[in-house]
Amino acid sequence: MREILGRRRRLLSRRNGGGPELIDAALTFATEWRWPVLPGVSPAPRGRARCGCPDPECTVPGAHPFDPGLLAATTDARMVRWWWTNRPSAPIVLATGGGAPCAVSLPALAAAHALALLDRRGMRLGPVIASPTRWALLVKPYSMEQLGELLYAKDFVPGSLRFHGEGGYLALPPSETGEGAVRWERAPLPGSAAPWVPDVEAVVDAVVDALTRTGVSAPEL
Repeated sequence: MREILGRRRRLLSRRNGGGPELIDAALTFATEWRWPVLPGVSPAPRGRARCGCPDPECTVPGAHPFDPGLLAATTDARMVRWWWTNRPSAPIVLATGGGAPCAVSLPALAAAHALALLDRRGMRLGPVIASPTRWALLVKPYSMEQLGELLYAKDFVPGSLRFHGEGGYLALPPSETGEGAVRWERAPLPGSAAPWVPDVEAVVDAVVDALTRTGVSAPEL
């Protein structure tokens, strides 16, 4: 029990790092929460492109899988230990969809304004992941058909919104990517079960309304 509590305290910490902190976090995601994870591409050495992948114009440097590919994501503790023992600084990448959470993300400034408004309204949100450029609100898994119907019913959806559903991915804290540290803006509450997350409909409705009401112009980043 002491080991589990200690691991969770390190996971929920906002301090970024590598080594034991990353492997402990990856094991918590995979084995306790049953979220399939895999290592992302480590940021490139200084003086080179921000991502260690072959694409010099990579738009998500360090925050995506490469080798192994996304289909290798797993909840197996032995595989997770092997990956981060051999690549202790690799970002933790979540394979979204299936039994794992999906996410809705938007540029950081717009997200901060939207979350402030939703807090004032008393809306319950799940965990929120923040990078220097974008924030992602975790939601329950959804299908592409469900998402399509949701967006079709709306008069306006900001082009800056991104949807991380089945077949997608998302970097998890406390990863370090080519764009900087990934942290919890809203950390999951401690506990043995996977964190509660809201339905995608509620989040999209609230975020679109909040962006419209605050008048924040969210660039398509």
